Amino acid sequence: MNPSIEERYPLAFRLYPYQKNADQERSNAVRHPVVVVGGGPIGLATTLDLGLKGIKVLLLDDHEGAGAGSRALCFAKRTLEIASRLGAAEPMIEKGVQWNIGKVFHDDRQIYEFNLQPESGHQFPAFINLQQPYFEKFLYDAIAKAQSSGAPIEIRGKNRVDALTAHADHVVLEVMTPDGPYSVAADWLVACDGARSPIRTMMGLSFDGRVFEDNFLIADVRMNVDFPTERWFWFEPHFKSGDSALLHKQPDGIWRIDFQLGWNIDRKAELEPAKIRSRVDAMLGPNVEYELVWTSIYTFQCRRMEKFRHGRVLFAGDSAHQVSPFGARGANSGIQDVDNLGWKLAMVVKGTANETLLDSYSTERVYAAEENIQNSTRATDFITPKSEISKIFRNAVLDLAEKVPFARPIVNSGRLSLPSIYDGSYLNGADDIQLPRRTRPGSPAADTPLGEEWLLAKLGGQFHILAIDAEVPETLSIASVALSTIMLSSTGNAALRERYLGEAQSAIYLIRPDQHIAARWTRFDEVAIGTALLQATSSPENL
Repeated sequence: MNPSIEERYPLAFRLYPYQKNADQERSNAVRHPVVVVGGGPIGLATTLDLGLKGIKVLLLDDHEGAGAGSRALCFAKRTLEIASRLGAAEPMIEKGVQWNIGKVFHDDRQIYEFNLQPESGHQFPAFINLQQPYFEKFLYDAIAKAQSSGAPIEIRGKNRVDALTAHADHVVLEVMTPDGPYSVAADWLVACDGARSPIRTMMGLSFDGRVFEDNFLIADVRMNVDFPTERWFWFEPHFKSGDSALLHKQPDGIWRIDFQLGWNIDRKAELEPAKIRSRVDAMLGPNVEYELVWTSIYTFQCRRMEKFRHGRVLFAGDSAHQVSPFGARGANSGIQDVDNLGWKLAMVVKGTANETLLDSYSTERVYAAEENIQNSTRATDFITPKSEISKIFRNAVLDLAEKVPFARPIVNSGRLSLPSIYDGSYLNGADDIQLPRRTRPGSPAADTPLGEEWLLAKLGGQFHILAIDAEVPETLSIASVALSTIMLSSTGNAALRERYLGEAQSAIYLIRPDQHIAARWTRFDEVAIGTALLQATSSPENL
C-alpha cells in the first residue's frame, strides 16, 4: 500500500476537531462581536490579535487545522516581529531555518550574492524558512495559551460558511457542519478565506489583475546534503529543468525546489514521480539520494480587490490581494494586514474610535498591496521574459551584473518582502525632518538593542510615546487614549541614535499599536501629541 501524504509529509495538524456548539441549538442566529472566516495563517493571526486585545472573537474554518505541504515557506523579519508581539515567534525561530544570504546563478556560474540583513543590531534574521503548517500550528498554540489566560477566543472546525446576508450594522452567515446547518450573526466579519474567497464570491465583489501564463513545479525533497543555508536561484539553469529554478532549505532535512515549466504543459504528466525525479536528478546529480515527500504545480495571478472594507465585512490576506510567490509577499503581506487591522477594529468594537477608522485599513493596505503587486509583476516579467527582446535584455543585465555591482539591483529574482511604509497616509501626523528618514511617519519602527532587551519588545499593542534623551510625563491620557511612555537615553547606543535621532539632540515619537510611526518631534509638546493622536485615530472627514 502506498503511504498517504500525511505519512510521507507529517505536517498535517488536526488542531481544532469538530464539536457541536450551543449556537446550533438556537432557532435564531446568535450575534458575535467579530467573526473571522478562514483558519490559515491570516485568520489565526487575526483571531489571536483581537483576542489578546480583549475582543470576543469567533473563528470559523471549513477544515480542522493545518494542511499538508510546505506552501508558504519564507517568513520575513517583520512577520517575526509581529509574531513576537502575538507571543508566537519563539517556537518559529527555534524550528525555522534562519538565513540572510542569497546567491544568483546564470547557467552554470554564480553571478553574485547578497545579504538581506547586513546591518547588525536586530533581534530577528531577515528570513526564516518554515513550512506553513508549522507556522499555523505555532499560532494556534499561542491561541490556546491566550485562551487559558482568559482571552475570549473560540474556534470551530468543520464549520463551512455557505451563504451571507449583509445588513447595515451586522452580517448573517449560514454555516454548514457535520450535524447540519445553523446561522451565526456578526457585528463585524473578517474574511481570511483565501484567493478563491467564497465570501468575496457571495458578495459579488471583483478581484482584478493580471494572469501570468506560466507553471511552476514545487518538489519538497528529503535528503542529507551539506549545501549552505542560503537561497539559490538559477536563470536558465545548466541542468535544463526549465527556464529558472530555486533551492531553499527547510526544517526536518527537507529542501524546497521550484522548477519553471512554461505555460502549455501536461500537468498530469509533469506530476508523475518519474518525470519529477528526472528533473531533480538533473539538478542534484546522479549520486544524491533523496525522497520525494510532497509535490505540486502552481500558477498565479497578481490581482486585488478595489477596496478591502465593504460595510461590516473586511478582507485580509489572499482574499483581498494575490501576488506571485516570487519575493515571499503573500503570507508576509497578509500578516501585515492583520497588524494594521487588529488595533483599528479593536478600537471600533470597544467604542473608542468611530467605525470610519476602518476605512484607513483599506486605504493603507490597498497602497501596500499595489506596491507588492508592482514588485511581484516586475519580478515575474524579469524571470519569465515574454519576448525575445526581453530575454536578450534580461541576459545582458545578468552578464553585466557578474562584472559590475551597479547592475545588480536591476536583477530581479524576486525582490524579497519588506514592510510597506505608508507614505502619504492621512493618519500620519507631524514630521520633523531633522530626524532620520528611515523612521519617518508611516514607517514601521526599527528594532534596536537596549542592553539585553529589544525596543520592539517594549512596544505592545497600544499607542506609545517614545522619548529619546528627553523628559516626558510617565503617564499620559489624551482624548481618552492611555499612552504608554518609554524614555531612553542614546548614550552608548549607536544604533538607537542612528535610527531615531540622527543629528538631533532629542526626539519624541508617537507610535501606533501596529508599531508604525504616527508622528515625531524633536521636543515634547502635549498639545501637538494630542493633535497627532486624533489624526491617527480618525477618518479624513473628521480631520
